[in-house]
Amino acid sequence: MLNLQSVNHIAIIASDYNRSLSFYTQILGMEVISEVWRPERESMMCRLALNGEYLIELFTFPGSPPRPSYPESCGLRHLAFSVPDINDAVTVLERMQIPHEPVRTAPDGELCCFFHDPDGLPIELVEKRNINA
Repeated sequence: MLNLQSVNHIAIIASDYNRSLSFYTQILGMEVISEVWRPERESMMCRLALNGEYLIELFTFPGSPPRPSYPESCGLRHLAFSVPDINDAVTVLERMQIPHEPVRTAPDGELCCFFHDPDGLPIELVEKRNINA
C-alpha cells in the first residue's frame, strides 16, 4: 500500500484561461501562487491556493476538447468545497448571478448545492452537519 499523506493538487484544463482564472479567484476566492507561460506546450499554468494551501493547477492547452458533463462520464466527477453555512453561500452565488441547483440534503445529512465553473466542471458546496446531535 502507498503511504499517501494528502492531496497535493487538482489539475484543471480551461478553455479560456482569463475567464477561468477570474472565476477561481474572484468567485471562489483562491489566490494565485504562480503563473508561468510554457512556450513549448503553448500553455499557461497557474497554481492556485485556498486559505494559503496549494490546491489547484489551472492549465490551458490549444485545441482541448470540451468536457463532457452530461451524461456523466468516467473520471473526475466534481470538486467539493466545505462552507460554514450553505444558505449564506447560495446567497453569494445568487448575488453574483451564478446559476445553481437547489440545496439538498445528502443521505449522510450534509447539505449540498452544485454549480459549474466556466467550462461546465461541477462544483459542490457542502455544509457538514452532525446528524447524531
